[in-house]
Amino acid sequence: MGVEIYKEKYRGQVREVVLGATEEQGGTRSHTITVGGEEALPFLHFEGKIPNRPVVAMEVWDMVPEEWPDNLKKYFEDVYHDPAAWAQKCVDEYGADLIAVRFKSADPDYNDTSPEDCAATLKKVLQGVKVPLIVYGCGKAEKDAKIYGPLGEAGEGENLLIGVAEQDNYKPVASACMAYKHNIIAQSPIDINIAKQLNILIAEMSTPLLDRIVIDPTIASLGYGIEYAYSIMERARMGALQGDKMLAMPMICNVGHEVWSKKEAIIAEDEQPQWGAQEERSISWEATTAVALLQAGADILVMRHPKAVELVKKNIDELMQDNSY
Repeated sequence: MGVEIYKEKYRGQVREVVLGATEEQGGTRSHTITVGGEEALPFLHFEGKIPNRPVVAMEVWDMVPEEWPDNLKKYFEDVYHDPAAWAQKCVDEYGADLIAVRFKSADPDYNDTSPEDCAATLKKVLQGVKVPLIVYGCGKAEKDAKIYGPLGEAGEGENLLIGVAEQDNYKPVASACMAYKHNIIAQSPIDINIAKQLNILIAEMSTPLLDRIVIDPTIASLGYGIEYAYSIMERARMGALQGDKMLAMPMICNVGHEVWSKKEAIIAEDEQPQWGAQEERSISWEATTAVALLQAGADILVMRHPKAVELVKKNIDELMQDNSY
């Protein structure tokens, strides 16, 4: 006699967001990537459809990231001075599903690169790779407000994912996404109420943008509050499945940015011999952080170390195997 398994039934569903545009769609990408669409909690295929696998983006800067440790830099040092070549290496050698270009050099504390030069760099990366792109500003609101428009225009037709929009500074990036028909990253500071309110504000600017939002819940790395970030993501996903349309968006997590700013990833073994080999430790730190966030509902992981990417993509393959019964 078979055992009947209780299955949760949900009335909501996460929206699907399409990244990239092919030539037939007005862009130059070789293919598109669709994220979201879940009808159940992560990887519970027996309770509902999980139509689209989570994807891994690899981070590319428009300048040499001097602060990156040698055990990370060595994988990219031959292409650091050419963002397009860097992006190509991430796709061709390391299997990145998409590329996240960070315009760090635009920061006034670094090179204060002009909006025009940022746009020119983006065009080179678009020519260098054919996967969909994520585009980040420099992280300084005043300067980002000046570069979002030119970046949006440079990528017109490519259906980029551009970020970030924040509660106190969402209009410049939202305007660029409206004008040039791109997707938008809505970032909130580990707060589900602010995440929802920001989505409402963006939708009030442009109703069509509601279907183009990807939530960045602002995550933490392993050992630095990941359990709190996890709980916020979990609540957002539950809200979506229970029918809250202002939380029913895919989620993106900046794993590399969080992990590689922490001492566990960057301190060499001669400084902390009891911690073990730095490279092995840092790869494990990034991969473990990423796979935990997959279980919280991450749809896009932005990562740095190629070996961590390899481990996480293998885990995604295993998690996407149908466990329906």
